[in-house]
Amino acid sequence: MRIIPAIDIIDGKCVRLTKGDYSTQKISNEDPLKVAKEFEASGIKHLHLVDLDGAKSNSIVNHKILNAIASKTELIIDFGGGIKSDKDIEIAFENGASQVTGGSIAVHNRTLFLDWLAKYGNEKIILGADSNNRMIATNGWQKKSDLDVVSFIKDYEKEGILYVICTDISKDGMLQGTSTELYKEILSNTNVKLIASGGVTSIEDLKLVEQIGCEGAIIGKAIYEGRISLKELKRFIIKNGS
Repeated sequence: MRIIPAIDIIDGKCVRLTKGDYSTQKISNEDPLKVAKEFEASGIKHLHLVDLDGAKSNSIVNHKILNAIASKTELIIDFGGGIKSDKDIEIAFENGASQVTGGSIAVHNRTLFLDWLAKYGNEKIILGADSNNRMIATNGWQKKSDLDVVSFIKDYEKEGILYVICTDISKDGMLQGTSTELYKEILSNTNVKLIASGGVTSIEDLKLVEQIGCEGAIIGKAIYEGRISLKELKRFIIKNGS
């Protein structure tokens, strides 16, 4: 299972939110590149980079930070937040993203998202399935829809989606464990490569989501608040070859 630390960006700085609420933001580091280099030095190979400014607006905002991290590390970056047009996705790939996550766009402009899937392929396009009480949420989690998360994923799997990042907003930043039952349900109803996101608090949580069959796990606040050390992650990666 891949270990994927998260860097969330507002105003060019690393921040952490609780349950996706922008009013709860705390700056965890002023220098995203420094944080990314620390991850890489610990043996981490992947990074989940989120443009929270972009997620709230109508276009990509923090592509310069993406470029800096991509050009000065060897991290494999999946980038999301504010990818709402052909121009946005081109900017993301041109600035070093290996994969792009589309969440809001997959809800609000299905045709465009499927065009990207056809153009770039299912190794490069990730479906972002962020849910609150099973209902898909969009636009930096500011808007709720009437789409059930499992049905949403199944529908896009039929269209060729392979990778899915599923964040349970109620768990995000709460440091109370992951949505194991929801992930089990998704995995039992689909064959997607599921990346767990939200609530990872301990190495035991990582072992649990790996055990149920998740392909990756995104970790954010647990690192920044010292619940999981980079040394622990390094040991987990060496032991599991992830």
